[in-house]
Amino acid sequence: MSGEIIVRKCEDLDDFRRCVELQRQIWGEADLEVEPATMFVVAANTGGEVLGAFDGERMVGFTLAVAGLRGRVPYLHSHMTGVDGAYQNRGVGRMLKLFQRDEALGRGIRLIQWTFDPLEVRNAHFNLNRLGAICREYHRNLYGVTTSPLHRGLETDRLLVEWRLDSARVVAAIENLVKDPGEAAASIELPAELERWQREESVEVGIVQARVREEFLKWFAKGYAAVALRTGPGNRAYLLTPWSDF
Repeated sequence: MSGEIIVRKCEDLDDFRRCVELQRQIWGEADLEVEPATMFVVAANTGGEVLGAFDGERMVGFTLAVAGLRGRVPYLHSHMTGVDGAYQNRGVGRMLKLFQRDEALGRGIRLIQWTFDPLEVRNAHFNLNRLGAICREYHRNLYGVTTSPLHRGLETDRLLVEWRLDSARVVAAIENLVKDPGEAAASIELPAELERWQREESVEVGIVQARVREEFLKWFAKGYAAVALRTGPGNRAYLLTPWSDF
């Protein structure tokens, strides 16, 4: 590891194939569920983004986004972001997202969306607290049950992230001006034992998933949005507040 990590666009087949190999390494999915190099080619040539993080010549992270349209408003759907296990907790994912934001704003795109597992606490903290995103939609079993060991045979429930790139809350978050979240109008609690249950592949994880799903659907139906994750030990919870469109 040189420590000299740079992020740049991926634009040729060699880069796209390295994205595919890193994808296999990170998630260990069956070939049928691996995004092929052709998907990266299409995204890069149809208004999407393929970005790579490099330590010298070694690709250590990537992100794949496709072009989308909400009504008449263009946006990017960030389908996949992965970081080599040896390079996690070094800010590589944040570097990729901030480069992605700058590139999108440079093209007049003000919204990036993606999905994540609501039971993955580190992702929730990163998306809501560190990037300033919000969530207002819950999708049950979005990708079906997959072969990925990360999914542990569970339904692939997902929260949809809205990252409003030039909003005040996003600017404050990426400039590290946001205080630790405290309380909000509503909350969805996460058990302190969740990560242990996930490691042990306990049936308790499925029970938590069902309860969290029900609570998110209830609050979203009332017009609330998830805006932060309270991260105190043994006191973790999604924090929600009434929300309207920007």
